[in-house]
Order: sequence, then structure tokens, then C-alpha cells
Amino acid sequence: MSIAQLTTFFGWVAVINLGYLLVAALILLFMKSAISSIHSKMFDLDDKELTTKYFDFLSNYKIMTLVFTVAPYLALKIMA
Repeated sequence: MSIAQLTTFFGWVAVINLGYLLVAALILLFMKSAISSIHSKMFDLDDKELTTKYFDFLSNYKIMTLVFTVAPYLALKIMA
């Protein structure tokens, strides 16, 4: 693969991951009560624990996206 192909690949991977992160955050922001009721029944957790789990998920996903997709994309753009 060439640097241009890798740059394009990581660019689209970053867009997809950031889009998913945005959708997940918006769903949790606007539909928290419905999602929380489903998850509390599925996993037997109270609302406080679920809020912590949601925050952990979003923060970990954001860090992983930045480290494994956005950073390589930026590095490849600098190299090209």
C-alpha cells in the first residue's frame, strides 16, 4: 500500500469512528431514560452505575479513536 492509500484509509476510518461516537453521545443525551431502562433491566444496574458506565464507554471510545485512527491519519498527512 502507498502512503496515499493508507492516508485515505485512516481518514475514512476516523470519519466512521467519530460519526459513531457522535451518534452514541447524542442517543445517550436525548434518549437516556429509554436506554437506561433497557440496560438496567438487562444488566441489573441502577441509574448511577449506568451513568458511570456510559461515561466510561464514551471516554474510552474517544481515546481509542483518537489514538488509533486520528493520530495515524494526521501523521500520514504530515508525511505526505
